[in-house]
Amino acid sequence: MAFDTKMALEGRTLFHQSVAGALRDEVGDAGLEAADLARALDAAGPALDKLKAARTDASLALLGVGDAPTGVEQIRDAYDRLADGARTIVFFGTGGSGLGGQTLAQFGGWAIPGVHGLGRVADSAVPMTRFYDNLDPFTLAEALSRLDLERTRFVITSKSGGTPETLSQALAAIQAVRDAGLEARIPDLFLGITEPAADGRRNGLRDLLSHFGAPCLDHHTGIGGRFAVLTNVGLLPAVSRGADPARILAGAKAVIDALEAAGTPADFAPLVGAVLAVELNRTRGIKVQVMMPYADRLGRLGDWYVQLWAESLGKDGKGTTPLACLGPLDQHSQLQLFMDGPREHYMTFVRLPGMAGAGPRIDAGLAKLAGIEVLADKTVGDLVAAQTHAVPEALMQAGRPVRTFDLPSLDEETIGALLMHFMLETILAGWLFGVDPFDQPAVELGKQLTRKRLAGET
Repeated sequence: MAFDTKMALEGRTLFHQSVAGALRDEVGDAGLEAADLARALDAAGPALDKLKAARTDASLALLGVGDAPTGVEQIRDAYDRLADGARTIVFFGTGGSGLGGQTLAQFGGWAIPGVHGLGRVADSAVPMTRFYDNLDPFTLAEALSRLDLERTRFVITSKSGGTPETLSQALAAIQAVRDAGLEARIPDLFLGITEPAADGRRNGLRDLLSHFGAPCLDHHTGIGGRFAVLTNVGLLPAVSRGADPARILAGAKAVIDALEAAGTPADFAPLVGAVLAVELNRTRGIKVQVMMPYADRLGRLGDWYVQLWAESLGKDGKGTTPLACLGPLDQHSQLQLFMDGPREHYMTFVRLPGMAGAGPRIDAGLAKLAGIEVLADKTVGDLVAAQTHAVPEALMQAGRPVRTFDLPSLDEETIGALLMHFMLETILAGWLFGVDPFDQPAVELGKQLTRKRLAGET
């Protein structure tokens, strides 16, 4: 059994997941026996049934994001209002309130070195996009001093409305705008994304923006931050870089349709991935799960995945450590450890077969001059494509388990399907580990102690 799974939409393959490189036949003792994986998948039937039931009774809101994307027009309207007369749109939000948007914005061309204005949005009239997710006082002060505040728009995301880091950014930005004599324009310059007002519950961000007459979009109350990438939290940044949110949601829904159609656990790609990760941890001592896409436009996907997996599963002494890498870059920084260090790493490679033949073509004379004749008349994409197969093969020969995702193309439907796949894979892995994938109790202590220290109580 190969346990290969494909995700398709209207007859078109969005991605192909192969776990053959994590089986004993390919990697020896580090891999699972095919029969053992088959038994583990059969035993995961209740998890599949639980997810299907959550789809049927609508108890898991994430499963319904692609059904009736009525919020798409609201997102487009909000962006159009923000973009009017703007030079820069700044996104404030940390954790899931920042990484999901960054993932979709980078898919659209944001934060790719050397290609500003050359990505999906080439029109110089389209506002630039900036994210400030890590709170650094020096960075924030420098940014607010340099931004053309009259032509800057601020999108502030906090589900609870009480995230101290995000509120600090919002307060500092509002003060900077006031100091610039622009207080009357705050309703035009600011937009919040936060939960709706509710009796008996304070929402600092909503209260703050409402005081100045600035609008807020409602954050979905049933979808937490790290799972919110397919809501307005992630889709507004996607629109800012020219991506079509309706197509992203269509790709996500393809995964939900596959859930409904799955007759057995082995039919559903996210469950195959979840069972593989849990069993490698349980029976082979795998402690580190590496996400390594081979495309600049998927770089932030790894960072988003790290938070998703770590915060969802790292509980009660369980879980594995996720690690974000980027190929070919990290072949030169971390591959030595993965291939020859402790036998505790499991690698996921995301590949774009279309790289072959892409990019600049190497002149044969110059290749000979540089002493690398093998590149003569080859494209840069030919080199990367060769690496995307050679590196996994080398790892397997070294006895390291490998999973691959092959993407025939990288478009909105594909990125939407990948995001939904990894979210459902994480949820299913949480249930298999026996932890709640939706809470994060451990982080609350740090928040409490921070507030006490600010209040001078320690």
